[in-house]
Amino acid sequence: MLTCKQFLQELNDYLDPSSDPDIRRHLEAHVTQCPNCFVIVDTTMKTLQVYKGMQPQSIPDDVKARLWQALERKMAARKQQLSSPALSDRLPFE
Repeated sequence: MLTCKQFLQELNDYLDPSSDPDIRRHLEAHVTQCPNCFVIVDTTMKTLQVYKGMQPQSIPDDVKARLWQALERKMAARKQQLSSPALSDRLPFE
C-alpha cells in the first residue's frame, strides 16, 4: 500500500494527464482511500485551474531579488534540516 509521503512525492505524475496510465491508477487507488490526500489533490487541481486562467504578470526587479534571497535561505535551512539525524521523527506523513 502506498503511504501519504510516497503519494505526495508522485503528486506531479498524478496531476499530469500525459503520465503513464498505470502509474495514475496506482496513485488513484491511494487517493480514493485517503481523505487527506484527496483534499490535497482537490485543492491543488482547483488552484491550478485558477492560475491557468490568469495572465502572466511581471514583478519588479527588487521584489524578484528579495524573493530569490528568501527562497535560497529557505532551501539552505531545509537542506540542513534534511541532514539532521532525527528527520523521520518530524515528518507529517507516513
